[in-house]
Amino acid sequence: RWRKALELFADLRRRGLQPDVITYNALISAFERAGRWEEPLRFVAEMQEIDGLEPDIVTYSAAISACEKGGGRWVEAWGLFKELLSRGVEPNVVAYNAMISACEKG
Repeated sequence: RWRKALELFADLRRRGLQPDVITYNALISAFERAGRWEEPLRFVAEMQEIDGLEPDIVTYSAAISACEKGGGRWVEAWGLFKELLSRGVEPNVVAYNAMISACEKG
């Protein structure tokens, strides 16, 4: 269903609507559930660079989990974890669990 989520996101843009953090979180989660890790990394950057949005703990947790499910990409997951800390986002149990799982599979 990640393709449908991406299609809907593109439609939102075509209609001139502004995505918010919740929109990005849902999109990143769709990729995470499909075991795709590259797109979540791109969307974490895009939400900041293009839309001026600050990722929250849900954003980072979903992206870290996507790295874990997408073949144990623990280096990429670790980069996201360090980024959330450097941005002052308080990690929660979900973020720690996703990071630990990425390390375990990596």
